[in-house]
Amino acid sequence: MAFIDAVKEAITQKPANLKRPHFYKADSDAIRQLEQLKEINKIAPDAIKPQIEQDIKMLSYGIAGEESIAFELNNSSLPVIVLHDLHIVYEDLSAQIDYLIITNKFTLVIECKNLIGNIEVNSNGDFIRTLQYNGKYKKEGIYSPITQNMRHLEMIRKVRLARKNNFLTQTLFEKYFDENYKSVVVLANPKTVVNMKYAKKDVKEKIIRCDQLIEYIKRQLNESKTPISSEKEMYELADFFLNLHSENTMDYTKKYKIEETGQNTCAATDAKIEDTPLYKQLKQYRYDTSKAEGVKAYYIFSNAQLEKLVTVKPKTLDELKTISGFGDVKSQKYGPAILEIIRKET
Repeated sequence: MAFIDAVKEAITQKPANLKRPHFYKADSDAIRQLEQLKEINKIAPDAIKPQIEQDIKMLSYGIAGEESIAFELNNSSLPVIVLHDLHIVYEDLSAQIDYLIITNKFTLVIECKNLIGNIEVNSNGDFIRTLQYNGKYKKEGIYSPITQNMRHLEMIRKVRLARKNNFLTQTLFEKYFDENYKSVVVLANPKTVVNMKYAKKDVKEKIIRCDQLIEYIKRQLNESKTPISSEKEMYELADFFLNLHSENTMDYTKKYKIEETGQNTCAATDAKIEDTPLYKQLKQYRYDTSKAEGVKAYYIFSNAQLEKLVTVKPKTLDELKTISGFGDVKSQKYGPAILEIIRKET
């Protein structure tokens, strides 16, 4: 049985039985951006180095906070699917979700904050940070991470609702949305003092420390009355969100107006991808399939995945599954047609 499970895991890239957190998407755009910033800082004029170093500092704080959450999850025995750093664009909305945790009862949106200074949350739900400069204390308001999470949930609501094909499923989805999708703000800096004395109860319940995360999830699972989802259903939901993900590219060379050697060459190469016959054939297949299934084109595969297909040119289903978002279900459903198009065009 152990051998069969090992073979199954190797083929599907999923555990045979979900017994602990599975980081289904573990990479981060922030890490790539940090590396880019460090390279730019080497060639930047002295006048703008302080700005770049400040960006490096802030990105590093954010990454450290998210790594703290990953540590807590990795050292738990929760049978959950973890999607890290999702960037989703839908119609006029966009969301950068730090962590999406898919449990067998609900999906949890996590907004990670690795804040410097002490935080007060008042009766209006405002976040006020106190910082110390040269022995003096300064208070400043910061954008509410709870509001940020509310916008993420609204994005998820719209995206998921668009897949409901009739009035009944739409009504049921809306009715149980708050039970199936939850959010929490995780404060990752252990030195931050949080004062929520005057905060309302519903606000207090949405803010926790990093070391409270696992117990928080366990408590929510125990209190949840929603039906238990199968592992197959959990992975189908994970694949759904992965298919919506696109890389959040931040070109710091443009921000700081720095010319990098080879930058224009790379841009020209990227632009030519859209003109290749393979790109056009795959795009046409995506359009035809989406029309036949009555869904948006990006549900079949996103533009980022389309470009990956053109550059990687997978020859087998296993190679196709190495592309982010092409899980077992999607690969089995669309893989043969995609591979045939690639075979004919290469």
